[in-house]
Amino acid sequence: MSLLTMAISMAEAKEELPGKPNIVFLLADDMNRDTWGIYGSLDCKTPNIDQLASDGMRFEQAFCSVAMCSPFRQELYSGRSPWRTGTLPNHSKSRPETRSIVHYLEPLGYRVALLGKSHVGPKESYPFEYQAGGNKNDDQNPFFLEAAGEFINACTEEGNPFCLFIASNDSHGPLTTGDRSVYNSDSLRIPPYWLDTPELRSELVKYYAEISNFDKLVGEMRKELKARGLWDSTIFIVCSEQGAHFPFAKWTCYDNGLHSGLVAHWPDVIKPGSVVEELISMADITPTLVEAAGGRLKPEDCDGRSFLKILQGESQVLHPYLYGAFTNCNILGNQERIFPIRVIRSKSFSLIYNPNYENITSNITLDKALAMLNDSTVVGKDVASSWVELQRIKPTVDALVFKLHHRPEYELYHLDKDPYELRNEINNPKYQEIVEEMKNQLHAKLAELGDSDPISTEKSLLDHKWE
Repeated sequence: MSLLTMAISMAEAKEELPGKPNIVFLLADDMNRDTWGIYGSLDCKTPNIDQLASDGMRFEQAFCSVAMCSPFRQELYSGRSPWRTGTLPNHSKSRPETRSIVHYLEPLGYRVALLGKSHVGPKESYPFEYQAGGNKNDDQNPFFLEAAGEFINACTEEGNPFCLFIASNDSHGPLTTGDRSVYNSDSLRIPPYWLDTPELRSELVKYYAEISNFDKLVGEMRKELKARGLWDSTIFIVCSEQGAHFPFAKWTCYDNGLHSGLVAHWPDVIKPGSVVEELISMADITPTLVEAAGGRLKPEDCDGRSFLKILQGESQVLHPYLYGAFTNCNILGNQERIFPIRVIRSKSFSLIYNPNYENITSNITLDKALAMLNDSTVVGKDVASSWVELQRIKPTVDALVFKLHHRPEYELYHLDKDPYELRNEINNPKYQEIVEEMKNQLHAKLAELGDSDPISTEKSLLDHKWE
């Protein structure tokens, strides 16, 4: 069977819809969801994203399975979980049999392109028309606008509908772009899940500048589509990716790591100002876009579910629970540290499982802080290190510094009452029935995924020869 025939069988073409929508999907990089105004940002400026949400739909409960760039993107583009694609570790590639949105949209007449950051593979699984950006030290927005314009113009001239992903590097270190002058480090308000240090404030100025630069791209792409008369026939989506490289976000299963900002605009379909409270997985994006384009994936094609009905304003429950994971494997400087994390979450609760809790966790942004805790002569200049310095003069911050590298076997957070995950309720008698139910559901799911012993899973990943 040819690849094209296989793709057609996977994406059963429905009766063709008049005027298939174009699709433009803007993806950020390591961007905390709560830096967007619509999600309660204290200081960061995102007027274009906020306006898009006002004109379209805001998702309150969208999550990825792994808070790292490569697993996130392969889940997004394939509609398959990282357990299925074999991409639990960062810098990993999907199993060769993996198929992606390219395979599903091309038989429906679409050209499918990716501009900017890729971080997926192999090419056979993700055969986008691809153009890489330039150096991270330069603002990539001009490149994106020019390349996107050329691609859109070509598709329009050919009469092809298009699906265009623009993957920005903004908000991923090193932080180099954006206008920092609009932010004053002294006036920033620090969220309670972080410790207030000069180093954090300095980094946040750089970080917020890049987020605002990404927001500027959102506004400029909107103008480009309007100028071409395509705005009313385009599904326009913006996503924050996973959380930032600051503590308790990326490289964790905490809310700041797995919780994604997601807004969508689709004229005459999405009701302006809509807010979605249902649990949405990144794996749901591909089947949704394929169905919107006039196709339909079979259940065996992907792990996600289409939420097209939600976009159309109908009630739809997709998932009672969502699941997530973390592995140190293949993170620079940490490959040999065995500390897997798994999580199950409902709309209101998050239960985190740390099977190797008697040992320590770390990642590339926490290693210097760990060295400082073990040796008082070590000096660090990053954010986590500044927390250790603060602890030496202010013992009241011990709990957050301890949490950098030490986690209990289970953590339970009531997100409605404690959105910053500051109170572990695992031993609260009030929640014991919820704890037992979520534990049972989590371990049943891990067994189904072949991951009933995450420590063994991580050890087996260490034996893999990564490219």
